[in-house]
Amino acid sequence: MLMTSTEKPGQLDPTWQAVLGAEFDQPYMHSLKAFLQQEKAAGKTIFPPGPLIFNAFNHTPFDKVRVVIIGQDPYHGPGQAHGLSFSVPAGVALPPSLMNIFKEIEADLGVRMSGSGDLTPWADQGVLLLNATLTVQMANAGSHQNRGWEQFTDAAIAALNAQRTGLVFVLWGSYAQKKGAMIDPNKHLVLKSVHPSPLSAHRGFFGNHQFSKINDYLAAQGQAPINWQL
Repeated sequence: MLMTSTEKPGQLDPTWQAVLGAEFDQPYMHSLKAFLQQEKAAGKTIFPPGPLIFNAFNHTPFDKVRVVIIGQDPYHGPGQAHGLSFSVPAGVALPPSLMNIFKEIEADLGVRMSGSGDLTPWADQGVLLLNATLTVQMANAGSHQNRGWEQFTDAAIAALNAQRTGLVFVLWGSYAQKKGAMIDPNKHLVLKSVHPSPLSAHRGFFGNHQFSKINDYLAAQGQAPINWQL
């Protein structure tokens, strides 16, 4: 079982450890760990860096989650992935999907985005930026799919669905919608649209007004809205 984040940087936040700790004893996680060790031993570069693999969980403790935005894979270019779905560190050029997310925020909320792609301020407000797969080999998209991460992140989603109420799950594209099929729409708000990728954004991502819908839902529960402006 992993140590808590207070004991070792990069490991799982204690609130998530309490919920997901048993997963680390499962055979699939042992296999995943062995796979990652083999990849590193073979000299392959893996993103994000080890201390940032659980970044989404460590910025957004289990009991603080209010919104979940499900992505697929970490970015596979140097300096891009830092453990938050769709996010890149400050100073890194915006990926196309993130550019489209910012365009929709500006149109929906009437705010101007600064150009920084670091979504950490969202995570710190309770937006769990969860990729289905938490690692990837450099320049090899999808290379760590079907190695066990999906089962781990499914367990996280299942725990949120079962143990929390009144969350917002944001499912962009068919992959996220399949992964979120377990979510109970009677307990949570489930928002779906096409993916913000340039290939699909014009087919219903632009104009979906989901950021204002999220804040309206939170306000109806007496919660503070998310400040989406960066």
